[in-house]
Amino acid sequence: MKILVCISKTPDTTAKIAFTDNNTKFNEAGVQFIINPYDEWYALVRALELKETLGATVHLVTVGGADTEPVIRKALALGGDEAFRINTDSQDSFYIASQIAAHAKQQGYDLIFTGKETIDYNGSAIGGMVAELLDLPYVSIAAKFELSGTQATINREIEGGEEIVTVALPVVVSCQKGMAEARIPNMRGIMAARTKPLAVIEPVAADSLTAVSTYELPPAKAGVKLISADNVDELVKLLHEEAKVI
Repeated sequence: MKILVCISKTPDTTAKIAFTDNNTKFNEAGVQFIINPYDEWYALVRALELKETLGATVHLVTVGGADTEPVIRKALALGGDEAFRINTDSQDSFYIASQIAAHAKQQGYDLIFTGKETIDYNGSAIGGMVAELLDLPYVSIAAKFELSGTQATINREIEGGEEIVTVALPVVVSCQKGMAEARIPNMRGIMAARTKPLAVIEPVAADSLTAVSTYELPPAKAGVKLISADNVDELVKLLHEEAKVI
C-alpha cells in the first residue's frame, strides 16, 4: 500500500502577524514556521500508524520553495519514507491541488491524506480539489479511519452528530482532531531524515484561479469596562449603545 500525505508550511500559532508591500504580502521576517498541525498531528501520524500495522509506504508531498525543506525533513523524521517538493510557490488552492494531483497520478497512491485545513488560510479546499482532479471519492473532516483490506470505514463529524462512511480505496481523506495523537520525532528519526530521499519536482502547467488583493488585521480589542453591580442603568446603556446586543 502506498500512502501520500500532503504537507504544508505554516507560521507558528504564536507568530506575530504583519504584512508588507501595501498589505499584499505576508511578512515572514522573524517568523517561526512549522508543519501545519492538521497535516502533522492527524494526517501524517495516522498514515504512520497504518505503516506500522499494515506495512504501508508513506510518501510526503509539499508545494513550495527551498524554504519548505526544513518542514518536510521534520515530517521525514517522524517516520515518512520519502518526500517530494514541487518547486513552485503559490497561494492559489487550484494551482496547488493541480500540482499534487499530477504527482499522485504518476505514483498511483492507494490513499491520500490531507489536513482538514491549514491554520494560516483556513481554506479547506485542497483535499476536495485533488480528489476531483483524480476522479476519486473524497471524505472530509474525518475523525477516525479504519481499514479492512481495500475497504475503509471513516467516522466524520456532521452538524449535531457523527456520520460513518464506508468507501473503497483509492480515496482522498481530510483529517481532523481524533484521527491520531501527536508524536514527537526522536533522535534516531531526526538523524535518519537527513539521508532520506527528498526529490525536487518541477511544476506542471496549471491555472491560478485566485489572487490575494490585500490582507487586513482584525481590529484591535477595546479595553474592558468594569461596571458596578448595583449600576444596572449604566450597564444597560453600554450594552445598548456600545456592545449593541440589546
